[in-house]
Amino acid sequence: MAVKRRLDDDQTKAGHAHPRDVSLESALDALADPIRRSIVRQLAGCPDWTRACGSFDLPVTNGTLSHHFAALRNAGLIEQRADGTRRLNRLRRPEFDERFPGLLALVIEDTGDAPAE
Repeated sequence: MAVKRRLDDDQTKAGHAHPRDVSLESALDALADPIRRSIVRQLAGCPDWTRACGSFDLPVTNGTLSHHFAALRNAGLIEQRADGTRRLNRLRRPEFDERFPGLLALVIEDTGDAPAE
């Protein structure tokens, strides 16, 4: 069991970009999607490692949700770790804020995802 746990942890670390290695374009691309912005906002409102992927109430399939989590990991916005059969999430706010000061604050504060008229 310890070996499986270690393998799960190793797999979870794979695909996690550090914000220092992410371009502004990649960060903006990840944050351009309203579903991903919703994930970021929800994670910003809770302590690290308390939200499992399945706990997000979003209007997408599980496969699409997995795609969104991967996009956020690849942009250095979130980190995930295995916890039994669940994956817990952490918003990498301190690291991301160091790379892109103020960007997450704008995203988290702006709830107007509808286009302006």
